[in-house]
Amino acid sequence: MSQLSSTPLKTQTKHYSPSYLVWQRFCSHKAGLVSAVFIALLAVLCISAPLITSWFGHDPFAVDFFARFEHSSSKHWLGADELGRDVFLRLLYGGQVSLAVGTVAALATAIIGTLVGVCAGYFGGKLDAILMRIADFTLSLPTLPLMIVLAAVDLSKLGLPQSWVQGENASLIRIVVIVALFGWPTTARLVRSGTLSVRERDYVKAAIGYGASPWRIIRRHIVPNVLSPVIIATTMAVGGVILLESALSFLGLGIQPPMPSWGNMLQNAQEVIWQSPGLAIYPGLAILLTVMAFNFLGDALQDAMDPKAIS
Repeated sequence: MSQLSSTPLKTQTKHYSPSYLVWQRFCSHKAGLVSAVFIALLAVLCISAPLITSWFGHDPFAVDFFARFEHSSSKHWLGADELGRDVFLRLLYGGQVSLAVGTVAALATAIIGTLVGVCAGYFGGKLDAILMRIADFTLSLPTLPLMIVLAAVDLSKLGLPQSWVQGENASLIRIVVIVALFGWPTTARLVRSGTLSVRERDYVKAAIGYGASPWRIIRRHIVPNVLSPVIIATTMAVGGVILLESALSFLGLGIQPPMPSWGNMLQNAQEVIWQSPGLAIYPGLAILLTVMAFNFLGDALQDAMDPKAIS
């Protein structure tokens, strides 16, 4: 009579790295994945605008009255505007400006907010009270009206060189500075709350006990553990900045011609919208789709970076 020897079943558990789990959760978010692909393709197209312009063989900044309001064709894919300029190429150059303003302003906001939030949360005391009261005061200001007033200020009266004031990049830099000045408190409050939590953990107290300097602790332990909400907030802020730049440019206070942006393309189209509605539809769609894509991307990153998410 043979005895059956029962061998215990060994369950093998696969251990994945945190970055792989984040990527896996991000890929399961279909809207976020499609948005990331859309933003990547849009960025490639906008960066390649000079190459596409040379391939088309005509200048999108040159005025051609013989091509005014020309319909879509092999020469002008989306037609021509009221000055005979190619709408498709101007959308690409306008995308360069809008994406650059949104990305640079959001990054500047994130850097300032992170520095303020880390210093306030880690050092505490009077520094925390002063910085947070400044943040509360900034948040209480009526942002859009104040931005409109600041955007209308004549920079030459502030003592800046006339050559710089009349430069093509002056309006772009002005918007980036204005957004960074008023956008940092939200990030600062997020980072401060995360810093207060990380500061009380055992490994931070151990590092303090071993004599590590505050800046080393901040660089090695605090900042890496508070970056997730900063990345999410920055991603969503890009869409908000693009929308704000478009609003200011539509009012004539943002990016100034001849530099194109989606906002000033809408401003130019409002007088000829009944004659050529596409001049307003195309930049409006570009703004709508880009802002939605960044919002969906931010939602996907929030779900992917959530440590409580089930892998």
